[in-house]
Amino acid sequence: MYLTADEEAMAAGSDGPAVKWAMDYQLAVGGFFGARRLVPVRSAHAHCDGEALGEPGVRFLEQLADQGARARIPLTLDPRSTDFSCALDIGQTQSIVDTERRILAAMARMGALTTNTCINYQTVDVPHGGEHLAWGDTGTVIYANAVAGARSNFEGGPAALAAALTGRVPAYGFHLDEHRRGTVLVELADQPRDSADWGAVGCLVGRRFPGYWEVPVIDGAERSPSPDEVKQLGAALASYGSHAMFHLVGVTPEARTRADAFGDNEPRERLVIDRAALDGAYRGFVPEREGPDVVVFGTPQLSVFELAELAALFEGRQVAGPVYATTSAAVLRSAEEYGYAETLRAAGVRLLSGVCYYLMTARELGRRNGFRTLVTNSAKLANIIEGYGYNPVFRPTEVCVDAAVTGRIAG
Repeated sequence: MYLTADEEAMAAGSDGPAVKWAMDYQLAVGGFFGARRLVPVRSAHAHCDGEALGEPGVRFLEQLADQGARARIPLTLDPRSTDFSCALDIGQTQSIVDTERRILAAMARMGALTTNTCINYQTVDVPHGGEHLAWGDTGTVIYANAVAGARSNFEGGPAALAAALTGRVPAYGFHLDEHRRGTVLVELADQPRDSADWGAVGCLVGRRFPGYWEVPVIDGAERSPSPDEVKQLGAALASYGSHAMFHLVGVTPEARTRADAFGDNEPRERLVIDRAALDGAYRGFVPEREGPDVVVFGTPQLSVFELAELAALFEGRQVAGPVYATTSAAVLRSAEEYGYAETLRAAGVRLLSGVCYYLMTARELGRRNGFRTLVTNSAKLANIIEGYGYNPVFRPTEVCVDAAVTGRIAG
């Protein structure tokens, strides 16, 4: 692999042991993927939640901070495993609270912005076309690649941290033009009506064409979806299909036309999605009982527009059981300023900040609270949460709200 003089110096240890570790890590990743060089990145976004790291991971971060590790580029953090304001109230333990505080302290010492959000692209770090990034979290990466036209692979926590300490990533995968062209064609024979429908599209496409190197080209949209709708589409594609990129013809920047999206490629396969297929995506999530044990909105975290929609749907009503809505600290402050938070809390909705439900020691929450059947409008959460012992029920937003209020799952 070709290295510049600065990169060779970092690899030789001129900037200290933490940077040497980071460069060694990046060279190992690049060697595995056959990268010929490194590429500078503008920012990094890292996973480092307490449930995933455990005690060994926390000690590793503290050791790097003790060695003087400092981020060279902006470094934002993905959601953590607990909302400090209510962790014990909702059934989490003091140990996960303590773990998360240690993680944040270590990352802050290294210069990270302790954002704890998976919607950094909507709030603190908006990507733009052509720039190289070192982002983790599947939803952030696919949004950056597809919607913004930026360039990033799925960077695991250590790789994103290594990129922050060196300002570099190996040039492979979606940093290169040849991996960004369409591979399969998806035609919309019916129009998604809301963000949950766009999540259903992602579910159907991801199941049909799984694989990191697949780049679905979606054609036939009669209107440009909102940022929150493409957020749900991308998050579902990344969850069900491990996709890091998609093209939406006439909407995303590298797909002004179908020919633009495919480049020199011909579509390898074709999928047509009609209303029956969308309805089938919902019907595939079968409730085990008539009512939910818990209703969850979020994953990815909710924007202020999504909280406004929920506030309108819940206004003047009262929930029948536990209902959680997850968002970022910055969005929650806006929702409080605009009155949406007050409306939702009056209805009995608990607003959680800095977290996503599946990262919140979900198995332990289920055991302590008797949660089994979980209703959500997030296709991504429905896919992931089953692995934590839940019975997921994916439904459109209004159906989820009605289930939360009536205690019964319609349909």
